[in-house]
Amino acid sequence: MVSGGVVMPQELYTVDQVADLLGLQSRTIRNYIRDGRLQAVRIGKQYRIARTDVEALTGHPVAGSARDTAARHRRVDVSSIVQIDAIDPDLAGRIGTHVMAAAGSSGADGPVRVQTLYDEEQARLKIIVLGDTGTTAALLRLISAFIEGDH
Repeated sequence: MVSGGVVMPQELYTVDQVADLLGLQSRTIRNYIRDGRLQAVRIGKQYRIARTDVEALTGHPVAGSARDTAARHRRVDVSSIVQIDAIDPDLAGRIGTHVMAAAGSSGADGPVRVQTLYDEEQARLKIIVLGDTGTTAALLRLISAFIEGDH
């Protein structure tokens, strides 16, 4: 499909995918193609059917298309590892407790996981945060506030 000189990608389905979408047998879809009721492109030994052609056949938008599903279920997650050197065990414990509590009480869009590891020999705290961008950013600000307040 061309729009303003730009080639727009089309969503293509296999015969089996169209059959599943329409609740029909794959053989029926192949018959529709052979009879000219459904437009398709043959690639190698298989047919590919454009979303617009399925919609033209049914007269309705295709429900559950990959594009629509991706937009409804899109999530953005962040994995962060914060390493704090030269930190005493008491401050490390307080930071860990506050971060865990904040993660548990946050109004996160999705699940948030926090894990803390303290190495006494190195006097090093590692905090691992897995979650949505907003909650992760808030937890990183909390950690930063603790560190900046300690100096």
